[in-house]
Amino acid sequence: MNILDIIDKKEKNEKLTKEELQYVINGYLDGSIKDYQMAAFLTEIDLLGLSEEETINLTDIMLHSGEILNLGFDNITDKHSTGGVGDKTTIVLAPLVASLGVKVAKMSGRGLGHTGGTIDKLESIKGFQTSMSLEKFKDQVSKIGIALVGGMGNLVPADKKIYALRDVTGTVDSVPLIASSIMSKKLASGASNIVIDLKVGSGALVSSLEEAKKLASLMVTIGKNNNKQTACVLTNMDEPLGYAVGNSVEVIEAINTLKGQGPKDLTDLVIKLGGLMTAMGLNISEKEAQIKVKENLYNGKGYQKMLEWVKAQGGDINNIPLAKHTKIISSPKSGYISSINALEIGKLARKLGAGRLTKDEEIDLSVGLILNYKVGDYVQKDEPLVTIFYNEKEITEAEVLSCFKFSDSKINSPKLIIDIIR
Repeated sequence: MNILDIIDKKEKNEKLTKEELQYVINGYLDGSIKDYQMAAFLTEIDLLGLSEEETINLTDIMLHSGEILNLGFDNITDKHSTGGVGDKTTIVLAPLVASLGVKVAKMSGRGLGHTGGTIDKLESIKGFQTSMSLEKFKDQVSKIGIALVGGMGNLVPADKKIYALRDVTGTVDSVPLIASSIMSKKLASGASNIVIDLKVGSGALVSSLEEAKKLASLMVTIGKNNNKQTACVLTNMDEPLGYAVGNSVEVIEAINTLKGQGPKDLTDLVIKLGGLMTAMGLNISEKEAQIKVKENLYNGKGYQKMLEWVKAQGGDINNIPLAKHTKIISSPKSGYISSINALEIGKLARKLGAGRLTKDEEIDLSVGLILNYKVGDYVQKDEPLVTIFYNEKEITEAEVLSCFKFSDSKINSPKLIIDIIR
C-alpha cells in the first residue's frame, strides 16, 4: 500500500477501504506522507467526493487519532455552528440552556475569516480565561452547569493538521471533509447530544441549499452511528445575524439578548436551537423545552447564569472595551432594504481588524460594525444606516453602502430557519 496508488484509485473514483484511509491518516501524522501528497489526496476528495461509508470511516479514524474525553457526566449537550457573519449565538445559548439544568461543556475555536471565533469574542470581556485544566473544567460544569474553553487535550490531532492544509489548498468547502472534521471533534469532546447550526447563504461556508442538506444528513447519520442524539438546523446567512458584526460589539449584543432585548432573528434562532438542546438534555418534548427557554430568556435567569459563568472564568462583564473612534454612515435614499451582502459586510469587519487570515495573526477585538436595519425594513434618506467602530484601520462610506440594495416596493423579511434535519 502506498499513497500514490491510493491517490490514483481516488482519481478513478473508486471506493477507498477503511484500511487505505487509515494508512493515509497515519502516514500524514507521522510525516511519511508529505504535505504535497496529502494536498493531492484532499483535492481528489474535493473534486469527486466520498461515499457515506467512506466519510463515516474517515470520521472514525480521525476521532481515534487522539484522546476522547470522558467528562464523567451522563448527559452533556453541545452545539456547533459552521460560522457566519454576526454569529454570536453560542454566547447567548450556552448560559441560557445551562440555566435550565442542561449541562454545557463546550470547546470552541478561534476564527479564521471575517471576525474572531467564539473564543476570541469571549476574550473581548476583560479578564475572561479561555483555557483551564481538565479537572477545573469538570469542576466548573459540575458546580454551575457550564464551562467554555478553547482546545483541550490532544483531541483529533488528525483534524488539526488536515484542516491547516485544507485552509491553504482551497478544499475547505468539501462536504465530506467538513462532515468528518466537525463530527470527529464533537464526538471527541464527550457530548451525548449534538445540535448543529448549519449556515447557508452568501455569508456562509456552504452557499448551496442542496449541498447544505447533503452535509446535514451526513452529520446526523455519523452522530446516530455513534449513538449520539443529533439534529442539524439549516439557517439563513444571506444577511448578517443580528445587527452587530465584530467581537466586542457582538458580545454586547449577546448580553442584551439575554436581557430579553435582542434582535428578532437572533432571539428566534436562540429559542429554536435552545429548544432542541433542552429537549435532548432534559428528555422532554421540544414544545415544552421551547416554553422553558423563552421563560428564562425573559425572566432574567439566562442572564444571571451568564454573570455566574463569566465570573467563574475570571471575566468582568462590565468591562468590554470598544474602539476609540466611531463613524456613522447614513442612508443615501429612502426605501425598503432589499438585500444586505453578508459576505461583504464580513470582509469590511476583517478590513477594520476584527478578523484574521492566518492563525497567528492578532485581531482587534474592539472594532466592528453595527447595522441599524435588516432586510425588509424601511429606511428614510439620511437616517443612520451603520455605525463603524474603528481604531487605526478604516473603511469608506462607499464600501459600506455597496453592501446594501434598496427597493421602492415592500420586501418580505427572509426566512431564518430553512429546515431541520434529524
